[in-house]
Amino acid sequence: MERYIFRRAVATDLPVIEKILKDAVARMLAEGKQQWNESYPTAVHVLADMARDVAFVLELQGEVVAYGAVVLDGEPAYNDLAGDWLSDQEYVVVHRVAVSQNAQGRGVGARFLKAVEFYAAGKGIGSFRIDTNFDNFAMLALLEKCGFAYCGEVMYERGSRKAFEKLI
Repeated sequence: MERYIFRRAVATDLPVIEKILKDAVARMLAEGKQQWNESYPTAVHVLADMARDVAFVLELQGEVVAYGAVVLDGEPAYNDLAGDWLSDQEYVVVHRVAVSQNAQGRGVGARFLKAVEFYAAGKGIGSFRIDTNFDNFAMLALLEKCGFAYCGEVMYERGSRKAFEKLI
């Protein structure tokens, strides 16, 4: 039986998280996608996530298989949504979600998002927001599979993103 553990990332996780992100960047670039590149996300972003205490991993039988920044204090870009959120309540947001190359296609991304839902619900948060690029088809499919509703577009320095929300 597979045993997953959702936990805060620690410094010793950095090399594997960095590899997960580098592999994800390489996949995106090879597919001609525009969301991530060699300068984002990197270990610098993960270290900043760790410093903010928002870096989380999903571990399977002792191996880190997914990473994401799980933020409970909002996302400023979400204040200017071109569209409508489902709710006005406090929300959890996840950035920089990536799944290990060896764990692709095994439902790990869905497990990570479900773990975030349980974590947020345990803190009394009833909404989960997330955004992704228009050409990140794997993430768009995952969000649909996990029950997220499309709410509109958000704008970042690097361009607009499709924004989604799920009530939890």
